Amino acid sequence: MEQSANAVAAAGCSMMRGGAFKPRTSPYAFQGVGVEGLEMFQTAAKAHNLPIVTELMDVRMLDTFLEHNVDVIQIGTRNMQNFDLLKEVGKVQTPVILKRGMSATISEWLMAAEYIAANGNHNIIFCERGVRSFETAYRNMLDITAISVLKRETHLPVIVDPSHAGGKAWMVPDLSRAAIAAGADGLLIEVHPHPDEAWCDADQALNPDQLNTLMGELRGIAQVIGRDL
Repeated sequence: MEQSANAVAAAGCSMMRGGAFKPRTSPYAFQGVGVEGLEMFQTAAKAHNLPIVTELMDVRMLDTFLEHNVDVIQIGTRNMQNFDLLKEVGKVQTPVILKRGMSATISEWLMAAEYIAANGNHNIIFCERGVRSFETAYRNMLDITAISVLKRETHLPVIVDPSHAGGKAWMVPDLSRAAIAAGADGLLIEVHPHPDEAWCDADQALNPDQLNTLMGELRGIAQVIGRDL
């Protein structure tokens, strides 16, 4: 965790995301270490004054997240339409990243966000992470068009997760560059000090050097379109 925090800070990233609780397709896959992991994460990130982002899967853990000063709550793909969970995070003012469901339309995604907003929390960030398609060459089909549509339909920030879209580390730079060029307000990029040793999503994680190089490229693209990182 400390090495990851060092890498994130050195690359000039503005936040650090880590999963203390990991939803996995297989019940036998590594699913995080829970509250202990959250504490490790917080300690590592705060050493660099990095706000933390982590995924909330169970409404019963919301108070624990608040007690541990989680800066941004992520609602993952599998919970985009967990309406009871959305209602509860709507009752706090902690910013919420709402990931798009695996096969969700933009209308369904917007209505999911409305559950949060209707309960009082307007600090919502949309995250496009690719949708399920017929294609098997990559993990998910990144919908760049969604950025433009959401920018037109809402005033809320839109970010992109190129790691879960491509599913392979070598795809992440291309998808990241495309997302920034299309107007995304941020990126969720997986990084690990030693990706080959990662217990989760090892194939799609960049190493620190790759992250640092990519951040430099993204700054150039942002500057061209009149923005900065």
